[in-house]
Amino acid sequence: MIPAAPENPAPSDTAPLAERMRPRTLDAMVGQEHLLGPGRILRRMIEEDSLSSVIFWGPPGTGKTTLARIIAESTKTSFVFFSAVLQGVKDVREIVARAREERKAGKARTLLFVDEIHRFNKAQQDAFLPHVERGDIILIGATTENPSFEVIAPLLSRSRVFVLHPLEPEEIKTLLRRALELPEGLRERRLTVTEDALELLAEQAFGDARSALNTLELAASLAGDQGGISLESAQEALQKKALLYDKGAEEHYNVISAFIKSLRGSDPDGALYWLARMIEAGEEPLFIARRMIIFASEDIGNADPRALQVAMAVQQAVHFIGMPEGRINLAQAATYLATAPKSNASYRGIEEALAEVRKSGPLPVPLHIRNAPTRLMKELGYHKGYRYAHDFPEGFTPQAYLPDKLENRRFYRPTERGYEKLIKERLTRWEELKKESPPAPRPENSKKGEKP
Repeated sequence: MIPAAPENPAPSDTAPLAERMRPRTLDAMVGQEHLLGPGRILRRMIEEDSLSSVIFWGPPGTGKTTLARIIAESTKTSFVFFSAVLQGVKDVREIVARAREERKAGKARTLLFVDEIHRFNKAQQDAFLPHVERGDIILIGATTENPSFEVIAPLLSRSRVFVLHPLEPEEIKTLLRRALELPEGLRERRLTVTEDALELLAEQAFGDARSALNTLELAASLAGDQGGISLESAQEALQKKALLYDKGAEEHYNVISAFIKSLRGSDPDGALYWLARMIEAGEEPLFIARRMIIFASEDIGNADPRALQVAMAVQQAVHFIGMPEGRINLAQAATYLATAPKSNASYRGIEEALAEVRKSGPLPVPLHIRNAPTRLMKELGYHKGYRYAHDFPEGFTPQAYLPDKLENRRFYRPTERGYEKLIKERLTRWEELKKESPPAPRPENSKKGEKP
């Protein structure tokens, strides 16, 4: 059987700095004040020992594992660390069996901490359900992914979800100073750190406490016997941090959403920033181009018909020249789309038309606009009364083109923005012509399609 982990054990001197500096009490925790501040919900649940199964959702280095260990210590439960990457359902059964035995013997409850619970598939997650329901274990799942997508609904409904936020730079600085001053940290090194180096380490951690402490430890090793960490040595230790951006997970959708909304909101600066985020994170450039092609028709449409041409051109350009030069093409398209006049009239029009088709079904095509390639079709009235637009002044003549039941329906309503203003003026002129010269009457048999 899998033994329970020691309750929040003191790390060895050879453990990484981030592990040595892991807080062991609630008061030592930095950040997450919305959950752990005085009187806040999670703190009350811990202090009152009323915790049930929970899911901790937050980016790396925000304290999910640390908080689980502190809960185990504070509530006097038996802490079991479980990795969704390394362990499986068989291990769950063994842990639950031992937990039941210990409960029968009057021992502490078992707190099962499942790291990266999102890596379990649905069938594996199902294995926890009966044990959570019976109270055999207190389950704490940790995930960096949105639980709405990655944790099965039955397990979510039996758990409280707590969102952990990235730490603020000032909170990271507090942890870094603590690491420099405490004996379990780097105090024996008697390091001096310039304020600008500390500032840089805190900002470039992007809210990840573990990353900040690991970088500080590397900077300390680079300092050698000099005993000082300068801005230059901090920069060397940082190198380049991978941005939080998983192309298959929530942040991917968050960033592309921010990009599209910046385009729609006519903010070229916002569009360029989110475009840069995607490029820097290694997003597929043709994915970005495809989204801009959709946007050109959905949000700009006929307000600027050239927008679709620009979007298509950038797709071809990026495909032809590749990256990194393709970033320039993407930027050109993004700024053009952001600053173009906006209209979703075409998008709304097709949505309304589709809704009507689904509602009214396949209404018959009016006879006068049907083709009549055979004698029988002509005898049935196909094409009878059709007016050829080019035979009339202005290339327009009043004529019905919708099924009888939809006569005078409007699906396309152009705006007053950009080129659509001209389209609207043109449609208004045609409406005036209809009043001056009403549409030709439909053939008498247009509704029945009967032979005269």
